[in-house]
Amino acid sequence: MSEQEWLSKDFYKVLGVDKKADKKTVTKAYRKLARRWHPDQNPGDKAAEAKFKDIGEAYAVLSNDADRKRYDAIRAMTGGGARFSAGSGAAGGFEDLFGAFGGGGGGGPRVRFQTSGGPGAPGFEDILSGLFGGGAGARAGTRDAFGASSRATPTPEKGGTLRAKLSITFRQALTGATLTIKVGGSPIKVRIPAGIRDGQKVRVKGHGRPGTYGGPAGDLEVTVTVKPHPVYSREGNDLVLTLPVTVSEAILGAVVDVPTIDGTTAAVKVPAGSSSGTQIRVRGAGVRGSQAVGDLIARVSIQLPDKPGRELKKLAKAFAQAEGNRDVRASLVRDAEE
Repeated sequence: MSEQEWLSKDFYKVLGVDKKADKKTVTKAYRKLARRWHPDQNPGDKAAEAKFKDIGEAYAVLSNDADRKRYDAIRAMTGGGARFSAGSGAAGGFEDLFGAFGGGGGGGPRVRFQTSGGPGAPGFEDILSGLFGGGAGARAGTRDAFGASSRATPTPEKGGTLRAKLSITFRQALTGATLTIKVGGSPIKVRIPAGIRDGQKVRVKGHGRPGTYGGPAGDLEVTVTVKPHPVYSREGNDLVLTLPVTVSEAILGAVVDVPTIDGTTAAVKVPAGSSSGTQIRVRGAGVRGSQAVGDLIARVSIQLPDKPGRELKKLAKAFAQAEGNRDVRASLVRDAEE
């Protein structure tokens, strides 16, 4: 946007802020309006798109100290702070004002420049300094017809990344879900892909920090926390559960039902002579990954009665006699000495 176009743009009005608003207030107003008029929130709405562009232009100028000073000087010169008029036979305008300073040809319009306003109004030298990039902080750029340094056109820059956290259920992590979170008071939809793991991140484009000089907004980075499930745990794409069995089932073997994540049950065979930790696998009943589906693993856990009765104790003694002097801890002692 050229400086001449600034004459027709009231950037303070566009952002809804006072002319004395500090940079923090300007940024806050911009973020609020940018979220409201962002094209992603108003798909296909050309008016909203134009509004979003105007908001970006206003913020680009008012958030830059040097540009804001130049803008205020130009507005003051053509508004309440200064008046200019062209001689007879000329239309007058912004170009006429600068043509007079450049010593244009004899046929050019003459300009009468008058300062006005109360104490604190910008002086003539201050206005020219602001217009032509004089003083400290002016950036290198091209030179105008007067030989004065003019500022280079700012390059649009993408906004920074915003970060948020989201807690989801174990089942939502497996099946995927679309959830809504609030960031800065605004609701944002986050699509959770199926099979996501605890601690993984999801990016939502265009919902990060506002861009500068009309640049696009940054992204929102959401870190996902998966709540533990009372039955299932996850190992890669495999689902794991603990399968309680009785002593007799472990010794003799049995066929038992185990619950699956889709709400059904699967019959599994507990091998005779199973110990706690024995794994029984149900193929294809795990997590559906991008390339393959995991399994459901049932890990045997032998459950003893809380208070064994006289009959059970009698049977246990008979079992011990039948088992003989087998030392099940022999390897434990040997391995501990290494």
